[in-house]
Amino acid sequence: MSTPNHARFVVFGEALTDFIRDDGPNWRAIAGGSCWNVARVGAKLGIATGFAGAVSRDVFGQELATLSQQAGLDLRYLQQLDKAPFLAMVTHKHPPQYFFVGDDSADLHFDPAKLPHGWLDAAEIVHFGSISLYRQPLAARLLETATAVKAAGKRICFDPNYRALMDDGYQPILQRMATLADYIKISDEDIAHLFAGMSEDAAIAQLRAWSPAATILLTRGAAGMALISPTGTLQRGVFAVDLADTVGAGDASMGGWMASLLTRPAAAPAVHLAFAAATAATACRHNGAYAPGWGEVEALIDTAGTRKDG
Repeated sequence: MSTPNHARFVVFGEALTDFIRDDGPNWRAIAGGSCWNVARVGAKLGIATGFAGAVSRDVFGQELATLSQQAGLDLRYLQQLDKAPFLAMVTHKHPPQYFFVGDDSADLHFDPAKLPHGWLDAAEIVHFGSISLYRQPLAARLLETATAVKAAGKRICFDPNYRALMDDGYQPILQRMATLADYIKISDEDIAHLFAGMSEDAAIAQLRAWSPAATILLTRGAAGMALISPTGTLQRGVFAVDLADTVGAGDASMGGWMASLLTRPAAAPAVHLAFAAATAATACRHNGAYAPGWGEVEALIDTAGTRKDG
């Protein structure tokens, strides 16, 4: 049973500020970060959620804290520190080109020991992923935390969410996290980078070898999704929507998937898959990493047609 007034869904990882270069010399600063996006989606979908990460105390960190509060996240899990902000400098959008600024930034100083007392007793699903699992010394702390979460009998969801920093040194982390995970979300783009030279089927088979009991959500952008369990595979086309952009769509699918599992654990896998797809599609109706509410997602499921995979 959950400890009262604690988060059921806890998301570890990074929150950052994207500096996006527009045409010419102009830049836009937008709050973001894969793990933070997942957390906001969980909270907006009505799940008691905590984002377990650290941000700066300056204007960038304060914006992340303010938006966290507005999304309904439990702010006891967020740490604000007198350290530099973590920045992603997006120099080109199509194709994406970027680099990170944050050699000693606040995110690296997150301290799991300072989480609310009893947080692990309350947690039901705990998320890890993205570059937070590669940047040291944070990565070592998160791997230790994930090991403790698993030992406590809690469920783990994992999204590797490939980023350019992840060189060959990431492979042991990928394998370790896959071994711990109950739920794995991976995109076709992740597979192309993290399992270079392997086919999609071979990459999924490798994940299955590492984690025989895990359920895997494979996302393929406009080509839809597949939910792959040890007993079978479900395919799902995307929901047809007016597309604004695809920023945060993968994070939305993960947040939607976990929210569906937590809200109606007895539902059929196809129900969870449809909700994950609809959450991603709803996010794509908006510019930036939008976090939809439950009603928006259900309305899309009720009213929108789908494009079937070819």
